[in-house]
Amino acid sequence: MNISTRNISKIILAGLLMHSHLLMAEPGIFNLSSGIDFSSGKYGASKSTDITYIPLTGKYETGDWLFKLTVPYISVTGPANTTANIGQAVYKNNDVRTDAGMGDVVASSSYSLVNSARSGMLLDVTGKVKFGTAEKYKGLGSGANDYATESSLYKIFERRSVFGTVGYKVFGASQGYSLNNVFYGSLGFSQKIDNQVSTGLIVDYRQATTVWSDPQKMWTVFLNKKIDSKWKMQTYLFSGSGTSSPDFGGGAMFIKTMR
Repeated sequence: MNISTRNISKIILAGLLMHSHLLMAEPGIFNLSSGIDFSSGKYGASKSTDITYIPLTGKYETGDWLFKLTVPYISVTGPANTTANIGQAVYKNNDVRTDAGMGDVVASSSYSLVNSARSGMLLDVTGKVKFGTAEKYKGLGSGANDYATESSLYKIFERRSVFGTVGYKVFGASQGYSLNNVFYGSLGFSQKIDNQVSTGLIVDYRQATTVWSDPQKMWTVFLNKKIDSKWKMQTYLFSGSGTSSPDFGGGAMFIKTMR
């Protein structure tokens, strides 16, 4: 099995694409976002694991560069041999427990190879580091650093956008875990309802991370709303199939733009 907290950044970016002049060069933009994400799934076990994830994310955009840092709080209720973002740990039993604390800090840097307002095309390359800051022996993380690189392509039409991502993730070594490095990807679209609201769908796929798990497949529907020139809100619901995905979940995020 493998548990994954949601990649909220794709949903946020879909909203920004539809409700901002993202393709116009606006240097020195800082966004601060937070909210709550909840997921539940059995991941091939007889008992469910519930994960509550509360991230605080700062994002700074200048020219063709974008830098992002996420510091989360995470709470996990479920079998003790199940670890958030990882799956089974061989050194624990399967008694149900609740543990909470700081999650894994994630830092990323993106560069726009193509950023054309005329064609409505945006092509980014991104590098990510997930630091092993979550408590390993509480089952909140692996205790190891993970690394990923990905490329994302966005095409904006008059009232809709389509986007996709392809990436590769390298898991750090950690006692008690045997994880395969994996390719992953996503496809999605966003439809503008009016000048304040857009909605869309994202489909995610990731290779199996262990010999006993299957690939992760998930579907997310989302709604983005521009509240005013400074505030935006995203809500979403998701579901997955197989032993590597949550059965269901959802969340809401608020984003404030500062200059």
